Amino acid sequence: MHFHDGHIPAEYKRYIGRKITFLLFLLALMLLALILAISLGAAKINVLEVIRSLFGQSTSKQIETIIWNIRLPQALTSMVAGAGLAVAGAAMQSILRNPLGSPFTLGISHGAAFGAALSVMLLGGGIMTSTSVGAVQITNPYLTTGSAFVFSILTSGIIIAIARLRGATPEIMVLTGVALGAFFTAGTMFLQFFADDVQLAAMVFWTFGDTARASWNELAIIAAVTIIVSLFFLANSWNYNAIDAGDETAKGLGVRVERERMVGMLLASLLTAVVISFLGIIGFVGLVVPHIIRRVIGSDHRFLLPCSAIGGALLLLASDTAARLILAPHILPVSVLTAFMGAPVFLWLIIRGGKR
Repeated sequence: MHFHDGHIPAEYKRYIGRKITFLLFLLALMLLALILAISLGAAKINVLEVIRSLFGQSTSKQIETIIWNIRLPQALTSMVAGAGLAVAGAAMQSILRNPLGSPFTLGISHGAAFGAALSVMLLGGGIMTSTSVGAVQITNPYLTTGSAFVFSILTSGIIIAIARLRGATPEIMVLTGVALGAFFTAGTMFLQFFADDVQLAAMVFWTFGDTARASWNELAIIAAVTIIVSLFFLANSWNYNAIDAGDETAKGLGVRVERERMVGMLLASLLTAVVISFLGIIGFVGLVVPHIIRRVIGSDHRFLLPCSAIGGALLLLASDTAARLILAPHILPVSVLTAFMGAPVFLWLIIRGGKR
């Protein structure tokens, strides 16, 4: 839509204004949640102390250590991972024109879990230790991460290859994803059957998505990929708006639909694979957040994508904080909580969708 200066209709201004207001509201909520996430935990830290420490004005060495070495990396990882998964989900739903499109439903997560299990089993990636964190550690996290990454990319590669063979229709991509998810789940179960106690524990431990695993280094990698891919999606938001109107319409507007679909799927899969391979499986964020945001502000991708990113960051950060506090001093992996929350919300969306 191009208007000459000074001739922007008032209605359009209001339309844009509402969306920008919502975006800013989400941002403010996210910043508030970040400060709360850092202050809450086994050791309570005053909110003012948190703000001081973030600006480098902290008075206590101990508080600074807790914030900078433990809580801040974990909180930022939750935010970045949540944003990445939600953006990937929003892009997949649009590209596939299917509300069920998400890393979790397309079998990409299952591929990653199989890769991790394979690494633990064949490459000896899991040992027993008795640390305060847990009884099982992954000895070689990079090996396990690499293996999970390879298999999640392989999964999306197969989806894209089959889509190319049969024409990239949304149905074919989703059905292929479901079939691959089932296949990799069976593979993981097969490995678990032959694993010894330690290996089995390590495999199960890996599949619990946990944001506390990432240090600053991993956070940097996840953040870099999330930012680059999100910017690419945002730059293509006009194309996705066109695809939403239907393939024929999009082609009529000069969008190369098949290519957009392939590239979009590949990048969304890459982003998902990076997040999952470092943190384990965190389900439902990429599925539920874009749905909720769409209900609130509609499906204009110029706003849907950034709002989904902030919404995903907010949801995962809030879930992660709650997971830390529910059973304190025991820490619940965040994936347990997102699945518990995700399922009812998703069912509600299905029922609401049916009534419209």
